[in-house]
Amino acid sequence: MRPDLDPEQLDRYSRHIIMNDVGPEGQAALLDTDVLVVGAGGLGAPVLQYLAAAGIGQLGIVDDDTVERSNLQRQVIHGDDDIGRPKVDSAAEFVTGLNPDVTVDRHELRLARENATDLVADYDIVVDASDNFATRFLVNDACTLSGTPFSHGAIFQFEGQVTTFSGDSPCYRCLFPEAPPEGTVPDCATAGVLGVLPGTIGCMQATEVVKLAMDYGETLEGRLIAYDAAEMSFEEIPVAANPDCPVCGDDPAIASVADASYEGRCSLAED
Repeated sequence: MRPDLDPEQLDRYSRHIIMNDVGPEGQAALLDTDVLVVGAGGLGAPVLQYLAAAGIGQLGIVDDDTVERSNLQRQVIHGDDDIGRPKVDSAAEFVTGLNPDVTVDRHELRLARENATDLVADYDIVVDASDNFATRFLVNDACTLSGTPFSHGAIFQFEGQVTTFSGDSPCYRCLFPEAPPEGTVPDCATAGVLGVLPGTIGCMQATEVVKLAMDYGETLEGRLIAYDAAEMSFEEIPVAANPDCPVCGDDPAIASVADASYEGRCSLAED
């Protein structure tokens, strides 16, 4: 049966609808998908921008930060007038201004053990657009334990990486069993980042979400793409399941996010 798209939607999404591999059915699937984006900064900005334009029906935005002038070099959904505003507010305003079809859920908070499971449960797909290892491990655990697919992205100076986890093995902890020692990997505020880099990685994450929503094509599950903007090169790295993984391994130590510590190197279940 032909999906029920109104005349404005047929016009707005016409370039999707005329594609044989998308069509009205694919667009209807996008409109029926709920996505949680963790982080409305460098990576979250292009993710939200393109998912909103594509017609993802519901976007949840998790961020407890406010807009700073130094963000504007790369966080393209925020503007000069937004300085000092909560990022969830300026991001939500941008999304609704771009596409009124999209329902926006504002979660002005930091993802934590106390809220992660409930937040993830309300969405079909999650995007990890965070900037710290504790949140990345928490997103992984909440999604893996619930079987929720998620896209992971990370950036540093001229380099970025992106992969997708389906909620089944392998998971992020298979790739990175524990976080590096504190202070060994500087953040963007310390080391800097090329302004256009998160646009490249974020757009790849948004692409993965669109394919997941339509159940089309091959995702990056089991593969990590490492991108070097200075050399304009891509490297594909296989991601294998780790039988000793504390979340998805043969004898998992973490059965819920309450079982784990998300401080320090984020790897040990609590006593």
